[in-house]
Parts: sequence; C-alpha cells; structure tokens
Amino acid sequence: MSKAEVSLDHLFRVFTKPEHTDSTLAKIERHLSDNISDFLSQHVVTKKTSLEEIEKDFFSAAVPDSPEFVSEHAEALLDKLVAHSVNTYAPTFIGHMTSALPYFHLSLAKLLVGLNQNLVKIETSKAFTPLERQTLGMMHNLIYQQNDAFYEEYLHNANHSLGAFCSGGTIANITALWVARNQLLGPDGKFPGVAKAGLAAAYRHYGYENIGIMSSNRGHYSLSKTVDILGIGRDNMLTVHSPSQQLEAEKALAVGKAYQEQGNKLLAIVGVAGTTETGHVDPLDELADVAKELGCWFHVDAAWGGATLFSEAYRSKLAGIEKADSVTIDAHKQMYVPMGAGMALFKDPRHSNAVRHHAQYILRQGSKDLGATTLEGSRNGMAMMVYSSLHIFGRRGYELLIDKSIEQAKTFAAMIDAHPDFELMTAPILSLLTYRLRPSALAKLEDMPCDEASSIKKKLDSLTVRVQKQQREAGRSFVSRTRIEIAKYQGETTTVFRVVLANPLTTESHLSAILDEQLEIAKTMKLWSELTAIVLPKIA
Repeated sequence: MSKAEVSLDHLFRVFTKPEHTDSTLAKIERHLSDNISDFLSQHVVTKKTSLEEIEKDFFSAAVPDSPEFVSEHAEALLDKLVAHSVNTYAPTFIGHMTSALPYFHLSLAKLLVGLNQNLVKIETSKAFTPLERQTLGMMHNLIYQQNDAFYEEYLHNANHSLGAFCSGGTIANITALWVARNQLLGPDGKFPGVAKAGLAAAYRHYGYENIGIMSSNRGHYSLSKTVDILGIGRDNMLTVHSPSQQLEAEKALAVGKAYQEQGNKLLAIVGVAGTTETGHVDPLDELADVAKELGCWFHVDAAWGGATLFSEAYRSKLAGIEKADSVTIDAHKQMYVPMGAGMALFKDPRHSNAVRHHAQYILRQGSKDLGATTLEGSRNGMAMMVYSSLHIFGRRGYELLIDKSIEQAKTFAAMIDAHPDFELMTAPILSLLTYRLRPSALAKLEDMPCDEASSIKKKLDSLTVRVQKQQREAGRSFVSRTRIEIAKYQGETTTVFRVVLANPLTTESHLSAILDEQLEIAKTMKLWSELTAIVLPKIA
C-alpha cells in the first residue's frame, strides 16, 4: 500500500474534504447511500472464512508510522472488514436481537458524525441537550403516562431528570441501581450519604449486614456486573431458581423476607420484561407489590420488551411496569435504532439527584448539563436517532412492527409444533422462542423417567450444538443456541435453538427454509441415524 505525504497540508485535506470528487472514498459514500446491501450479500456471512484467518489481517500491534491515502485505506476496509462482516440485515439472520435498520439511519448517521456533539455539557450540545431531554420525556410518557402538567414541570428542569441516556442496557441497569443504592443509603441529617462516606460507613450507620439485589436466574448478566461495580458483591445477587422462566411473586417474597431476617436489606427487585433467552416477562404487577411489602426499589429491565408498550394489543403483557421506580429500555433493539441507544427512566424525576455530580470547569450547579446525572461523561448524540425514529414511525408505526414480530413468532412456533421432527421448547411471549430437533420416534420422550431418558437427551443436546454450528458456518442463515431449564422435563437443563423474530423483512418462506436446512444438516450426521433408530419403551 502506498503512503501519503507526511505534511500538514495533507492532513488539512483529510479534515476538510475527500482528496478529489472521484476518489474511492467519495464513491464508497455514494455507494453506501444507494444501498448497503451492495456491500453485504443476502447471506448472513459473505465469505466462509475462519476467525483465525481474519485475525491475520489484524495481527500487528505496531502503530503505522506514515499516513495512508484515505481512498486506499477505504479499499482495505472493504477487503478486510466489510467482506467478513455479519449481515444483520439478512432476513434469515434470526439468532440475535440485532436486526435490520430503516434506510433513513444512513443519512442521519452522517449528520450525527458530522456535527460531533458531546452531550456531557450544553456548551458542546446546545440543541442536542433539549432534544435528548424531550426524547427521554417521550419514553417516560410511554411507560408512566403522566399528565401534561407533569412534563411541563420536569422535561427541561435543571434540577431534575426523567432519565439517563446511555450506550446500552448494561449501563442503564447499572445507572438505575446506582440511583437506588444512593437513595437507600442517602444522607439523613446525621450521615452524609454513601456517595460521600462510602459503603462501609453506610452499612454501619444504617445497621445493615449487607444489601442485595434479586432477580430470577434469567436476569441479564449486567446485574452481576452491577453488584460488582456498586460494591454490593456477587454473593448478594439473589438469583431465584425459575424453571417457568419467570420470577414468581411468592418465591420473591419468601427469598426477600429470609434475606432481610438475617440482618440484611434488599436493595431492589429486578423484574425482567423480555428475558434474553426466551422473551418471557415477569409478573411485574405482582412483583411491584412484593417490592412495596419488602420496602425496596423496583426496577424493570425492559431492554428488549419495552417497545411492546407501543402496541395496544400487547401492551398488557407488561402490566405493572408503570409501578416501577426505574425502567431500562434499549432503542437499538425493537425500536430499530443503531447500536448505542440505551435509556434508564425514573418514575420520580427527583431520584436522579441521588447521583448528581458537579465540577467547576464543566458541570456547574444549576446548569442543565446532562453529564451531571449520567454514569458516562462524554457521549455522542444518539438520542437524535431515537427522536427521529419516534417521529418518522410514530406510535402507530411502531405498533405495526411490534405486532408483526409477535405474530411472526407465533406463526413460526406453529410451524415447529406441526413438524414431526422438531419440538417447541418455549412458546413465544413476545417475539422470542426456543426449539430443538427431535426425531418423531422420540415424541414421547418427556414422559420417560429422567434416568432412562438421560442418555437420549444428551444426544439431542449434542445434535443441537452440531447443527447450529454447521448452519452458522454455511452462512445462509443463523439461529443462536442456549441452555435453559424446561419445566416439562422436570426443570432439566436442555440445549435449544434460540430465535428472535425482529426483522420485518423475514417471511414464512425464510422460516420454512431455515427448518429445512437444519433437518437436512442433521440427516447427514451419524448421530441422527442413531436417534431415529431408538425405540422408546411403552409407558404403563
């Protein structure tokens, strides 16, 4: 690769404009604007190349000494990066929560990068700060549905915040529970609060042995990070065994009472609105009552399922979310916004003050600087993407997308149920479901005693792993896999295919082809022959 001239004149050109109007970079920009699918084939994986082979292109740790021409570097990116990227736009990419984006985000992304606003402070985001506050207000309204007077008072109030915009659900969950911790262990006239005095002093003052957070064992791994970061400790992350995929209110109450009887204090119950593995929703209304009885914070992790609130038909699946003290929503999931758009919303706008920070050079007291109550400091203006999507789609547009995804998941579940060689493991609550290959001869496996069926189940687990890997490597389609406890198998952990129906371009034909491909792959395996030859004994 040729090297560019090392001079300030050359660098100035890089900052101001393409090297010439017909440069490769200018062509690439126009090409992307025309159609991103020109860079990625219709398959999930463009080239069948091993990770080890790709790593060879990114193996040197030496910083390049001399500058490259932008056009030549762009060509290298096409060859090394784009050609081996995953095509998340493909309608057969149904294994993760990352999906196709609406076309208008390409143009908005250029605007976002070009303006390069920093949302930490108004001096670097004069118009973006009010926009972000309004965006948080619209999402707050979607959840809590307060009256106009409420939003007139708090939307642009320098002393309060309706929420915090952040890079994703992990930071949103940490932010919400950080606020909860500082509320619980705050100043009381005799004690300056945990933020100033520290956790050990707070425990001594309030007389707590420990404080803890509770969720089902299907809670997101970000909760484990949260108790670590907040100094609570992973031993105080109370994960309640939930074979039904939901945190049962009675269990939550019993676990919470037992924990507090030991001299501890339950900081928060986390209800999940759309678990990562299966899309199940905890009984939020009941858990809100349990939190009230235990005297603790109630947080809802609706990173995935929060967008369901746009749907009149399915909003009731999240009944009780309006009782939550805080809610996490990721717009880069079912709101079809590029990665990096998470939000923590607070029912009471005063609660964010529990984590308010000031710095004379940047975050002065009384200012409307958003960085005063966010965990992250410098941030880009991703709220603009959410703001624009809310206007371009509108509530009714989002409703159509959400309804389509859930109905599509139900359709796929029915296809699996009707197929003799597949078994539906968890039916869709939202737009996620799990299933596995299981020869028709083994249809009564669930009725067999565990010890007799154990060997067969291990083979079925192995079959799922092998088929999923081969299908992924073939690159025409993609489903993910996970291990979950299945109630009908006495809570036994089972390896399953996991599907997320989020891409509005996915059709029934695509889904049928995915099942056909999986069965075709399985039938080439000796393991499939072994399983189809098994004859189950009759159950008396």
